[in-house]
Amino acid sequence: MNKRINHVLRLLFVFAGMNLVWYIVYLLMNHPILPSPGSVYKAMFQLDGHEVLLNVGYSLLRIFEGVLLALLIGLMIGLLMGRSPLWNKLLDPVVYLAYPIPKIALLPVVMLFFGLGETSKVLMIMLILLFQIIISVRDGIKAIPETTYDVLTSIGASSVQKFWNVTLPGALSVILSTIRVSLGTAISVLFFTEIYGTEHGMGFFIMDAWLRLDYPEMYAGIMLFSLVGFVLFLLVDLLDYRFMRWRR
Repeated sequence: MNKRINHVLRLLFVFAGMNLVWYIVYLLMNHPILPSPGSVYKAMFQLDGHEVLLNVGYSLLRIFEGVLLALLIGLMIGLLMGRSPLWNKLLDPVVYLAYPIPKIALLPVVMLFFGLGETSKVLMIMLILLFQIIISVRDGIKAIPETTYDVLTSIGASSVQKFWNVTLPGALSVILSTIRVSLGTAISVLFFTEIYGTEHGMGFFIMDAWLRLDYPEMYAGIMLFSLVGFVLFLLVDLLDYRFMRWRR
């Protein structure tokens, strides 16, 4: 309990420090493009609640669909490569050639093939996460000692039991770490995709405020988008705490 209180206090201290730096820079610049923290928070509380929920909801749905799609495909391919030397030899060159490609550079290509709608936005998030999940799952499964499976075989465990008790926990551990690292990039890409072909989403909300020169509302949108990312990070930590108890 004390650890949680200390953690919350540290977060509040850092948040207060960031606002202090922000206020000092605001005083030094004295320019409309950087409003004061107070005016931004005021604009945030004056936002229409329904509009905020609609934009946040669209962004969260796109992130959820992209992450889920990446998990389903990445887990299957990673499991295949991790447990089968043959498939690893076949797919390893493909993964290593495709992984270094900057995924944001594929945005025009994805939009050309799939249009400006929801599909391209979800696919971009999926592409950001996919190859990192594949590599992490493959390496995580390869790191599991074969003796672990031998012990389960000796006590009569089935292939399904081996999967649920050894393979999946080993893969889930690296998956959560990968998602935690990649989520920031995925949210950044989502911002770019929401600029085009949509009237909903936090990216659209921020750019719309910028075009209207409503800087307090623009910064309020940025803070709300950051809050969405922060909540998602906390969710990943919660999943890690819930399902990775065996590591502690």
